[in-house]
Amino acid sequence: MIDLRSDTVTRPTPPMLAAMQVAPVGDDVYAEDPTVRQLEESLAARFGLEAGLFCPSGTMTNQIAIQAHCPALSEVVCEASAHVYLWEVGGIMHHTRASVALLPGDRGRLTAAQVEAAIRPAHNVHYPTTRLVCLENTHNRGGGSCYEWTDLEAIATLTKARGLALHLDGARIFNALVATGQRSQDYGRLFDSISVCLSKGLGAPVGSVLLGSADFIQQCKRLRKLMGGGWRQAGYLAAAGLYALENNVARLADDHRRAAQLAAALRPLPYVAEILEPETNLLIFRLDESQLTVTDFLARLEAQGILASGFGGSWVRFVTHLDVDDAMVARVIEVVGDC
Repeated sequence: MIDLRSDTVTRPTPPMLAAMQVAPVGDDVYAEDPTVRQLEESLAARFGLEAGLFCPSGTMTNQIAIQAHCPALSEVVCEASAHVYLWEVGGIMHHTRASVALLPGDRGRLTAAQVEAAIRPAHNVHYPTTRLVCLENTHNRGGGSCYEWTDLEAIATLTKARGLALHLDGARIFNALVATGQRSQDYGRLFDSISVCLSKGLGAPVGSVLLGSADFIQQCKRLRKLMGGGWRQAGYLAAAGLYALENNVARLADDHRRAAQLAAALRPLPYVAEILEPETNLLIFRLDESQLTVTDFLARLEAQGILASGFGGSWVRFVTHLDVDDAMVARVIEVVGDC
């Protein structure tokens, strides 16, 4: 099968498995796993922050960060389709019991003016206290859209001036870095915490790393334990992440190129009504269901050995990744042309 449902479906390559097999390990709850420490320290240095915390998932790293930043009666500001709000099982409410201010973005991206307008008056007892702004880069629901650096700087300048924390859901941050040419080291100047996922475009089987100051990460380590994330010989998994960082970042450009090729093939098709032009590896497009319904389209693809995802209403998502090569893209283009 050609699996375009998500970049989470990748499997470790033989070299990655070999790296996992020989990884030195220890008990990470005792902070004795050298491979975990290497992963945490290397990612923290790469993004210009002091420390890292290896966790099973991006949902866990996001929710731990939000809880650590937000005391009682807080409010979190984020875009209306942000992953932290839409697809993390109501975790902000469950773990933090914080209010959420949802803002309409441009393909998931917010402006400093929007954020400033959402900040609650500090001394009005009718409101929760604005404590945290969460951004997502790239933005999943926005079709892999990337923030301009000047927009990130403007939001960070505002949050620092107003005493707010700024968190980045960087589930696909390396896609953004490759697409824009931005430098990972600069992100630590802007963000108080960053969640970096290893199991999407980078191709590791599992895991995300939360980055921040040493004191912040120590607080988060307690919250990770509370959520059941105190794992033991996690170095076998951390080794996959290290291998991915060393070998699978630059090749993300291939995924972006292939998503653009698919978009170009879909654009003239009569049953395609709209395309969110792909900036990275996510391609979201809307069908004219008077000609072809999403259900029929996905069934026709699957009958030809291609898996894709409905994305709500008339929308469909294709995701390119390291298990999708040029020959597979050519086959998808052939099939969608015959639907």
